Amino acid sequence: MTRYTMTIDGRSAPAAPTFGVINPATGEVFAQAPDCSEEQLDAAFAAAERAQREWRKDEEARRKALHAAGDLLFSRAQELAPVLTAEQGKPIQDALFEIAGTGMWLKHFADLPVPREVIRDDDAARVEVVRRPMGVVAAITPWNFPLVLASWKLAPALLAGNTVVLKPSPYTPLTTLAVGELLREVLPPGVLNVVTGLDPLGAAMTAHSVPRKISFTGSIATGKKVAAAAAADLKRVTLELGGNDPAIVLDDADPAAIAPKLFSRAFQNNGQLCSAIKRVYVPEHLHDDLVEALAATARAAKVGDGTQEGVQLGPINNRPQLERVRGLVADALARGGRAAAGGGPIEGPGYFYRPTVLADVEDGFRIVDEEQFGPVLPVVRYRSVDEAVERANGTHFGLCGSVWGADVDRATEVAGRLECGTAWINTHADLHPGQPFGGFKWSGVGTENGPWGLESFTELQVLHRAKS
Repeated sequence: MTRYTMTIDGRSAPAAPTFGVINPATGEVFAQAPDCSEEQLDAAFAAAERAQREWRKDEEARRKALHAAGDLLFSRAQELAPVLTAEQGKPIQDALFEIAGTGMWLKHFADLPVPREVIRDDDAARVEVVRRPMGVVAAITPWNFPLVLASWKLAPALLAGNTVVLKPSPYTPLTTLAVGELLREVLPPGVLNVVTGLDPLGAAMTAHSVPRKISFTGSIATGKKVAAAAAADLKRVTLELGGNDPAIVLDDADPAAIAPKLFSRAFQNNGQLCSAIKRVYVPEHLHDDLVEALAATARAAKVGDGTQEGVQLGPINNRPQLERVRGLVADALARGGRAAAGGGPIEGPGYFYRPTVLADVEDGFRIVDEEQFGPVLPVVRYRSVDEAVERANGTHFGLCGSVWGADVDRATEVAGRLECGTAWINTHADLHPGQPFGGFKWSGVGTENGPWGLESFTELQVLHRAKS
């Protein structure tokens, strides 16, 4: 059975206690990961604190190191992808795509300017506003995209001159541990420390005295706990939390043309994507046609072990999430909803669930009101665009949304009325390292990616130089 080690101060850090990692395609433990001790966590933060004193001094060296890290991931993608598939469940081609995206994010930030602004320069004074690193960052990532979401934190944090202690989800620790081992080749000791473990490791990180910034991606419930823990020490936070993204289909849309796009944006990574489409609002006269087009696409999708050729959708990552999806669908069906496709798990080993399209559901159904984070898409009728927008906005969530229609200007106007961090027109979940990403309301605090994300890992400093 494969064992992986943590990275602390640039060295291998095994742990005597370990925990099992389950392959969601089989439901069986296939590897062991180290369970970080309190002493090891202290050592990781101490190493990061020491390393930061030198790391912050040389911006050009940081840029070269980020480029080298990205290139290293590109070169080792073929060996990392099977590990990611085994622990997360996604098909091999999707694992390769995630690793490539991780490398792309690192290299994008390697070339991003760190702004310095002269806001006054006259006979009396020169005043410059500069960006300074915060210090040590605690980064906590989820199980759906363990690598690329880590890069959203690592790339800007490291470029800005911070050092990092990174903790992946205990459901998907292995590829992150492997990347930590690889990056020992290109990052100075202590700059990136990777620790893994079961609860309460995450809580111990957020409460630790060393980090000055917590960057967390995960559930709203845990995000609130992170914010509360950070408040006691006035730590800065970036929280990327849940989404219940609406897609509004306008009355001039062609159901047959948009159904494959809606399906791909709702079922990407088996629906386990915070920015995926989670509910579709459609005019009454287009409802049946859109439901059938989506259902046909769902029925044709190949579900299976991500190592098998041609598989489009793998298993749900873990049993608790499988049971949550099962419960949400059962609730909808019990209340009069109809499964136009799917509607239940696939019998046999692993956490497989049939791609499901639900019709005859309404706001007030749990499957519409809550984030399902799985391969289920509810389709809801509406009578007017104003009603659709009001219902789309009538939630604590505010991550993303999209509007679909033939008249792009009209669709853009409707998209501008959505209360969310990103509103797409005739696409969805189209992300880029230069494009800011963040949520309104309970979907998050702060922004990731682009220069805005970089700035979130810095503190403003004013340099005021008198001339007389």
